[in-house]
Amino acid sequence: MLSTIKHYCLLLIAVFALSTADAQIETSKWKALFAVGFNSPSQDGLVTPFEANSINFPTINLGVQRMFTPQLGAKLDFGYNRFANADNTPEFKTNYTRVNLQFVYDATRNFNFLPFGTGMLFHVGPGYSMIKPLGDYGDNKTSFLNAMGGMEFHYGISETVSAFVDASYILGFADNFDPITEGYGSFNGNMLTVTVGVAVSLSGCYTCN
Repeated sequence: MLSTIKHYCLLLIAVFALSTADAQIETSKWKALFAVGFNSPSQDGLVTPFEANSINFPTINLGVQRMFTPQLGAKLDFGYNRFANADNTPEFKTNYTRVNLQFVYDATRNFNFLPFGTGMLFHVGPGYSMIKPLGDYGDNKTSFLNAMGGMEFHYGISETVSAFVDASYILGFADNFDPITEGYGSFNGNMLTVTVGVAVSLSGCYTCN
């Protein structure tokens, strides 16, 4: 009889532990991300004599992230960037928008020296870039495939919100401008972005895992 009771107790403990683990995983599955910052377009994506400022504002990123396990997930995100001409070059402004579907890897467990409440994530994936020059060169629109990769450092503010810094690089797969006049005010190169933002859990405790 005592042996049977022990078995039932062990079974109940195991079921409770598994249920708790499932609940913890469930609560942090979905997150919304919002970030703002600056961008730096590669100069080889512009035709001579056009040059862009090395640092441009704004960059705005919006995304939704789904974690399939505590470490592996995916996110769909949208990015808006604007850059303008540097001094002593033809005047122009260009909008660069993109949509990317990215693989997400939460590497926090691999960096056990990180303080409690902080985390590190990596993301990489394909996307599509759309370039829209403004002003006199508005007809020189172009679009191309891209691959984006980056790293995020998170700091927990509360159980459902964290602040983060993201550094990302967008590699563009665009054809050369032909004729060269199609590149006036336009862009077909790579871009670096650095943003600061917040991640909000849509399904409960952000730090449960």
